Amino acid sequence: MAVNRVLRAAKPWVWLACALPGAWLWALALADRLGANPAEALIRGLGDWALRLLWLTLLVTPLRHWTGWHALAGWRRGLGLWSFAYATQHVLAYAWLDQAGDVSAVLADVGQRPFIAVGMVAWLLLVPLAATSWDGAVQRLGARRWRALHRLVYAVALLVLLHFAWMRSGKRLWDDVWVYGAALALLLLWRLVHAFSRARARAPAATGRPPSRARG
Repeated sequence: MAVNRVLRAAKPWVWLACALPGAWLWALALADRLGANPAEALIRGLGDWALRLLWLTLLVTPLRHWTGWHALAGWRRGLGLWSFAYATQHVLAYAWLDQAGDVSAVLADVGQRPFIAVGMVAWLLLVPLAATSWDGAVQRLGARRWRALHRLVYAVALLVLLHFAWMRSGKRLWDDVWVYGAALALLLLWRLVHAFSRARARAPAATGRPPSRARG
């Protein structure tokens, strides 16, 4: 299929596009062109891109099913790793610029501010997903355990949304929260419907009975 060939060929350009927002944010920060509070702008900008790329990662499978563009499957892992890369930069920028690299200050802040704690938990859950994103991890863990582990991405997404909403609530900026929340709700709904459909399709095979047909 021509579209699938184009999608495979476009993959390196997609990874380059994923790198550009971070490079731009760091360049602006080094040039002191991020406004009155450059540290906050950098930290939040990196976090915003981690969220966007995580949502795009979750979109890949539904989009592949809707369009039949199976080459999109090769994009999911890369997008997930880019999301993790931005989330890691977000955490490091916070620890370095907001807490002066003081680990004890970071831990104290985590204990005092719940939205920071939620964000940290989300990042910690991303670590094993990123660490097992290579092909050999599937063989070592086994496909079933690997899939079970990587379903954590949905819990991560919910925690990320909570972290984002909690952070935005301080300034009562809710527009983006509703947009991302609605998008995540649709993605989770698709996942539930798809899982239910697959379970129903497997049920006749498990019982040895043919699928029932509607009577006219």
